[in-house]
Amino acid sequence: MDLKLNGLRALITGASRGLGYATAQKLAAEGVLVAINSRNEENLKQAALQIEQQTGVKPLTIAGDVTQPEGAAQVVQQAIDALGGLDLLTTNAGGPPPARFEEIDDQLWQNAFELCLMMHVRLIRAALPALRQSKAASVVTFTSYSAKQPIPNLILSNTLRAGVLGLTKSLSQEYGTEGIRFNSVLPAWIETERVIALMKNRAQINQTSVEIEIQKQSQQSVFGRMGTAEELANAVVFLLSPLSSYITGVMLTVDGGMYKALY
Repeated sequence: MDLKLNGLRALITGASRGLGYATAQKLAAEGVLVAINSRNEENLKQAALQIEQQTGVKPLTIAGDVTQPEGAAQVVQQAIDALGGLDLLTTNAGGPPPARFEEIDDQLWQNAFELCLMMHVRLIRAALPALRQSKAASVVTFTSYSAKQPIPNLILSNTLRAGVLGLTKSLSQEYGTEGIRFNSVLPAWIETERVIALMKNRAQINQTSVEIEIQKQSQQSVFGRMGTAEELANAVVFLLSPLSSYITGVMLTVDGGMYKALY
């Protein structure tokens, strides 16, 4: 199936590994001109090399911390300057640490606020002028199904990612008349380094093993397993593509049936 992505220009943040990397790889395979970002320049260069080997497309690498106000704007501007504009944007970063409510001080709340909410705000704000010039403008925010179904010991994520859903839905209404689409993906438990770290935390709390915790969590899916980064990326790439041109304001759970509610 031709997703009509060939030749479009995309910025993917948090792309040196995990969900961002898988998304960048899929976009490059579709012929997208890709700019990838993360804080670690060496990891970013390695990711770009792997994407080029897999797809034949050499991504532009932009190192920078998008959780910082000036960092987000600089990353977006570098991508626009190098690509000659911007059509597609995915806003993605890591998640806050696991903790219970009484263990969290104001600084941890502020750090999570910058990481989980303001990162999206600043990237989108900086990208809007270029997106307005695109005939296929599409933004996908990365959140978590914890925004709909809270996860134990992840109160920072549960609280702040819900704000991103409100942001995404609001922007879809505000900018729809300008042809800019906004959607969000809400992954559940996907096999990434962050998820393994969370499983290690659970194993310590429960005095079990990482393998046992992965097995327990996998049983919450109707498929009896966690998802893969590639499966999440497939959903993101479709939402970004012109084939989903009448889809906006959608909060898509990619969860293997772990989210149990009707809405």
